[in-house]
Amino acid sequence: MSEETYKIRIKYAKGGVLKYIGHLDLMRFFQKVFKRAGVDVAYSQGFSPHQLMSFAAPLALGVTSEGEYFDAQMNSLISSDEYVRIFNEQMVDGVYVKDVILLPEKAKKAMSIVAASDYVISFSDESENIKDIKDKVLSVVPHLMEKETIEVFRKTKKNEKVEDIKHGIYKLELRDDSIYMYLAAGSEYNLKPDSVLEALCNEAGVAYNRFDYSIHRLETYYKNDDGELVSLLETGTRIE
Repeated sequence: MSEETYKIRIKYAKGGVLKYIGHLDLMRFFQKVFKRAGVDVAYSQGFSPHQLMSFAAPLALGVTSEGEYFDAQMNSLISSDEYVRIFNEQMVDGVYVKDVILLPEKAKKAMSIVAASDYVISFSDESENIKDIKDKVLSVVPHLMEKETIEVFRKTKKNEKVEDIKHGIYKLELRDDSIYMYLAAGSEYNLKPDSVLEALCNEAGVAYNRFDYSIHRLETYYKNDDGELVSLLETGTRIE
């Protein structure tokens, strides 16, 4: 590894067939993309060198996104536009790089600064009674945040407990026939959209079935020095 390395942050979209692969397989996919693209990525030292990359907030299986991020350490740089071009030449349908930025030397890893994510939830057409479920669930969206507490069962590594998730819901609203939710994410408190959907179903008096819904992440955010939640893309600068 050269003495001087550079940290870049890659924003990408994930959909298509790759929405059903897990985090480790996705990491291997991008490692192969880097190799085929011929970029000058830095490797760890030791008996089993590996590319130095880390992912921000891995998606659950079946969730699509247009706001995913991972960091990589490079020995040398090319322009942001060139990175986007050569990476996307190696991609499969449904996955593509949207932008690449250069991070400050002392920038923290994306996974350590994630603070929120927002999502849009639509209804699938696969369930026979989806029309009835859709009407009932959408009808309670404007009123759920009026409740003093929003309680659901949350599984931990040790047990399952009832938890009030209201403090982790920053925004919940209707957008046409879809549900928009802006949720806490990251190490301090991580609220998954499934938990909010479960709360909505409880309020609507219908059973929660994950396959009735399509979950799509719009963006991933961190808290800047002013305490504002902004896109992870604002942590660095484009490479000219």
